[in-house]
Amino acid sequence: MRTPAPGETELLVPLHEGIFEQPMWQTFLARLRAATGTQQAAIVVMPAGGEDEIEVRSGAGVEGYARFLTAGHRDEGARLRLMREARVYALDEIVAIGGIDQAAFADDALRPARLTDLRAVRVREPGGLDGWLVLAGSTELGAAQGRLLALIVPHFRAALRAFSALERERARAQVSAEAFRRMNFGWITLDAACCVVDMDAQAESLLARTSAIRKGPRGRLLPASPEIDRELTSQVRALADDPTARPKALHLSRDPWIDLLVAPMRLHGLTGGGQPVAVAYLSGDRSSSADRREQLVGLFGLSPSEARLAWAMAQGLGIAEAAAELGLTVETARNYSKKIYAKTGARGQADLVRHILTSVLALA
Repeated sequence: MRTPAPGETELLVPLHEGIFEQPMWQTFLARLRAATGTQQAAIVVMPAGGEDEIEVRSGAGVEGYARFLTAGHRDEGARLRLMREARVYALDEIVAIGGIDQAAFADDALRPARLTDLRAVRVREPGGLDGWLVLAGSTELGAAQGRLLALIVPHFRAALRAFSALERERARAQVSAEAFRRMNFGWITLDAACCVVDMDAQAESLLARTSAIRKGPRGRLLPASPEIDRELTSQVRALADDPTARPKALHLSRDPWIDLLVAPMRLHGLTGGGQPVAVAYLSGDRSSSADRREQLVGLFGLSPSEARLAWAMAQGLGIAEAAAELGLTVETARNYSKKIYAKTGARGQADLVRHILTSVLALA
């Protein structure tokens, strides 16, 4: 197997690391341009569907290489007819095989920018992603530039594969984050001393808008209630000693409603920093009880008094408990409940809870 020369390694390492740069691949493209003596280097990436291409460039020249390389050839079969995979093409070849779009780009964009020649190669990632590597210069490009592009092809394909995997994981993470946001859930990982190791954006938002729990000195997660603080600390220590210990739920606030489930940390990364032993799932209502009662009035046509009782019952209080809390007689509460069931279509308290907690209020 051929071993890359030191100068080639200086190109290949930033090619693989370039997916983490912003903008991507800038170090690689700058070094490629310097190594080939060209005025501009570019990478174009396009998904299998032929939309939302990415184009990054280094050096003075033009933009719009994606249009040059794909105009009139957006589907896979047409792309293959224009440029065979892994073969290095010269400017004149692409124009000759292409069409009016390729010829127009050469005449209207490249030549006014004093870019008289070009080399390009197309690479397909196994998952269906297409990538193009382009060199453009003010003098004729020769075999040396073509050989270097050919050498880079397998490494470019590997870089595209890593990019594709990263994009898939990013998309999955965005979907999961949106689901957690809609359910008002966030997560916080904790070490054995109950200090925060990491948290998601939803948990940060929940902590910012409540006084029931906060991130205290030295990063420790601090409930406002000393009793709950002791329970949380005890649970985290128990999980540190025994990762198979059962999760524990802690109630932090009633208005707005905020709960915490402290569970063992099942997945451990290989990154640096504190080692988490527990994950705290934080669930918090974005609205106060007053806001929720107003929403129930609008959603089900309840009167303000009925809405107050409906929300109390949705929090798990029985008729008698809700009546005592709201200053109503039990008989009045029962009369209200009958009207609530009629207006919401619920057949009892359990059905009422389901109606309210699975309605659009859950997304409000």
